[in-house]
Amino acid sequence: MEEQNKQQIDFIEDSIKGILDRLGVRYELVFQEGGDGAWFLINTDEAPLLIGEGGQNLSALNYLVKKITEKKFPGGYPGFSLDINDYQKKKIDEIKELARMHAQRVRYFKKEAEMRPMNAYERRIVHASLQEYPDITTESRGEGPERRVVIKPLNLV
Repeated sequence: MEEQNKQQIDFIEDSIKGILDRLGVRYELVFQEGGDGAWFLINTDEAPLLIGEGGQNLSALNYLVKKITEKKFPGGYPGFSLDINDYQKKKIDEIKELARMHAQRVRYFKKEAEMRPMNAYERRIVHASLQEYPDITTESRGEGPERRVVIKPLNLV
Protein backbone atom coordinates (compact mmCIF):
# COMPACT_ATOMS: atom_id res chain seq x y z
CA MET A 1 0.00 0.00 0.00
CA GLU A 2 1.48 3.35 -0.95
CA GLU A 3 2.22 5.93 1.75
CA GLN A 4 -0.50 8.38 0.59
CA ASN A 5 -3.19 5.68 0.80
CA LYS A 6 -1.95 4.59 4.23
CA GLN A 7 -2.23 8.18 5.51
CA GLN A 8 -5.73 8.47 4.10
CA ILE A 9 -6.84 5.14 5.58
CA ASP A 10 -5.37 6.10 8.98
CA PHE A 11 -7.22 9.43 8.79
CA ILE A 12 -10.51 7.70 7.92
CA GLU A 13 -10.04 5.22 10.80
CA ASP A 14 -9.31 8.07 13.22
CA SER A 15 -12.40 9.96 12.01
CA ILE A 16 -14.65 6.95 12.55
CA LYS A 17 -13.13 6.30 15.99
CA GLY A 18 -13.60 9.95 16.96
CA ILE A 19 -17.29 9.90 16.06
CA LEU A 20 -17.97 6.57 17.77
CA ASP A 21 -16.02 7.59 20.90
CA ARG A 22 -18.05 10.82 21.15
CA LEU A 23 -21.22 8.73 20.93
CA GLY A 24 -20.00 6.58 23.81
CA VAL A 25 -20.29 3.38 21.78
CA ARG A 26 -18.17 0.30 22.47
CA TYR A 27 -16.92 -1.13 19.21
CA GLU A 28 -14.20 -2.92 17.27
CA LEU A 29 -13.08 -1.33 13.98
CA VAL A 30 -11.49 -3.43 11.24
CA PHE A 31 -10.23 -2.29 7.83
CA GLN A 32 -10.72 -4.79 5.03
CA GLU A 33 -9.69 -4.46 1.40
CA GLY A 34 -10.71 -6.91 -1.29
CA GLY A 35 -12.43 -7.51 -4.60
CA ASP A 36 -15.55 -5.67 -3.49
CA GLY A 37 -13.66 -2.54 -2.43
CA ALA A 38 -12.39 -1.10 0.84
CA TRP A 39 -14.56 -1.52 3.93
CA PHE A 40 -14.35 -0.20 7.45
CA LEU A 41 -16.20 -2.82 9.49
CA ILE A 42 -17.63 -1.78 12.83
CA ASN A 43 -18.56 -4.61 15.20
CA THR A 44 -20.67 -3.54 18.16
CA ASP A 45 -23.44 -4.65 20.52
CA GLU A 46 -25.11 -1.28 19.86
CA ALA A 47 -25.77 -1.91 16.17
CA PRO A 48 -29.49 -0.93 16.16
CA LEU A 49 -28.57 2.57 17.35
CA LEU A 50 -25.83 3.00 14.75
CA ILE A 51 -27.73 1.39 11.86
CA GLY A 52 -31.07 3.09 12.47
CA GLU A 53 -34.38 2.36 10.77
CA GLY A 54 -33.78 1.07 7.27
CA GLY A 55 -30.06 1.82 7.61
CA GLN A 56 -30.58 5.60 7.76
CA ASN A 57 -28.10 6.21 10.57
CA LEU A 58 -25.48 4.05 8.85
CA SER A 59 -25.98 6.01 5.61
CA ALA A 60 -25.63 9.28 7.52
CA LEU A 61 -22.46 8.06 9.26
CA ASN A 62 -21.02 6.94 5.91
CA TYR A 63 -21.86 10.34 4.38
CA LEU A 64 -20.35 12.24 7.31
CA VAL A 65 -17.07 10.31 7.24
CA LYS A 66 -16.80 10.74 3.46
CA LYS A 67 -17.38 14.53 3.75
CA ILE A 68 -14.75 14.82 6.51
CA THR A 69 -12.32 12.83 4.34
CA GLU A 70 -13.15 14.88 1.24
CA LYS A 71 -12.36 18.09 3.12
CA LYS A 72 -9.00 16.75 4.32
CA PHE A 73 -8.05 15.22 0.93
CA PRO A 74 -9.68 17.37 -1.78
CA GLY A 75 -7.47 15.80 -4.46
CA GLY A 76 -9.11 12.42 -3.96
CA TYR A 77 -9.07 9.53 -1.58
CA PRO A 78 -9.63 5.78 -1.85
CA GLY A 79 -13.27 4.74 -2.20
CA PHE A 80 -14.62 3.06 0.89
CA SER A 81 -17.78 2.02 2.68
CA LEU A 82 -18.70 1.59 6.30
CA ASP A 83 -20.52 -1.47 7.56
CA ILE A 84 -21.89 -2.34 10.96
CA ASN A 85 -22.12 -6.02 11.95
CA ASP A 86 -22.25 -6.94 8.22
CA TYR A 87 -25.56 -5.08 7.75
CA GLN A 88 -24.50 -3.59 4.39
CA LYS A 89 -23.10 -6.84 3.02
CA LYS A 90 -26.29 -8.72 3.95
CA LYS A 91 -28.40 -5.98 2.36
CA ILE A 92 -26.33 -6.12 -0.84
CA ASP A 93 -26.74 -9.91 -0.96
CA GLU A 94 -30.52 -9.55 -0.48
CA ILE A 95 -30.75 -7.00 -3.32
CA LYS A 96 -28.72 -9.24 -5.64
CA GLU A 97 -30.89 -12.25 -4.82
CA LEU A 98 -34.09 -10.24 -5.37
CA ALA A 99 -32.73 -9.04 -8.71
CA ARG A 100 -31.89 -12.61 -9.76
CA MET A 101 -35.40 -13.78 -8.83
CA HIS A 102 -36.94 -10.99 -10.91
CA ALA A 103 -34.59 -11.81 -13.80
CA GLN A 104 -35.61 -15.48 -13.74
CA ARG A 105 -39.28 -14.47 -13.76
CA VAL A 106 -38.67 -12.13 -16.73
CA ARG A 107 -36.83 -14.88 -18.64
CA TYR A 108 -39.61 -17.39 -17.99
CA PHE A 109 -42.64 -15.18 -18.73
CA LYS A 110 -40.93 -13.00 -21.38
CA LYS A 111 -42.49 -9.90 -19.78
CA GLU A 112 -40.81 -6.96 -18.10
CA ALA A 113 -40.85 -6.66 -14.31
CA GLU A 114 -40.55 -3.59 -12.09
CA MET A 115 -38.68 -3.79 -8.82
CA ARG A 116 -39.56 -1.77 -5.74
CA PRO A 117 -38.32 1.85 -5.51
CA MET A 118 -34.62 2.00 -4.62
CA ASN A 119 -31.97 4.61 -4.02
CA ALA A 120 -29.21 5.12 -6.59
CA TYR A 121 -26.74 2.84 -4.79
CA GLU A 122 -29.22 -0.05 -4.66
CA ARG A 123 -30.18 0.44 -8.33
CA ARG A 124 -26.50 0.32 -9.30
CA ILE A 125 -26.17 -3.03 -7.49
CA VAL A 126 -29.13 -4.43 -9.49
CA HIS A 127 -27.80 -3.16 -12.83
CA ALA A 128 -24.33 -4.58 -12.14
CA SER A 129 -25.53 -7.95 -10.85
CA LEU A 130 -27.78 -8.56 -13.87
CA GLN A 131 -25.12 -7.80 -16.50
CA GLU A 132 -24.26 -11.51 -16.51
CA TYR A 133 -27.63 -12.29 -18.15
CA PRO A 134 -27.20 -11.85 -21.93
CA ASP A 135 -30.93 -12.17 -22.68
CA ILE A 136 -32.20 -9.36 -20.43
CA THR A 137 -31.59 -5.65 -20.00
CA THR A 138 -32.23 -3.22 -17.16
CA GLU A 139 -33.19 0.44 -17.00
CA SER A 140 -34.20 2.87 -14.29
CA ARG A 141 -37.60 4.55 -14.47
CA GLY A 142 -39.41 7.11 -12.37
CA GLU A 143 -38.42 10.19 -10.46
CA GLY A 144 -37.00 10.86 -7.02
CA PRO A 145 -37.87 8.36 -4.30
CA GLU A 146 -40.12 6.43 -6.70
CA ARG A 147 -37.24 5.62 -9.10
CA ARG A 148 -36.95 1.88 -9.68
CA VAL A 149 -35.25 -0.71 -11.87
CA VAL A 150 -37.22 -2.31 -14.71
CA ILE A 151 -35.95 -5.65 -16.00
CA LYS A 152 -36.86 -6.52 -19.60
CA PRO A 153 -36.22 -9.46 -21.89
CA LEU A 154 -34.10 -8.42 -24.86
CA ASN A 155 -36.76 -9.55 -27.35
CA LEU A 156 -39.02 -6.70 -26.05
CA VAL A 157 -36.42 -3.95 -26.37
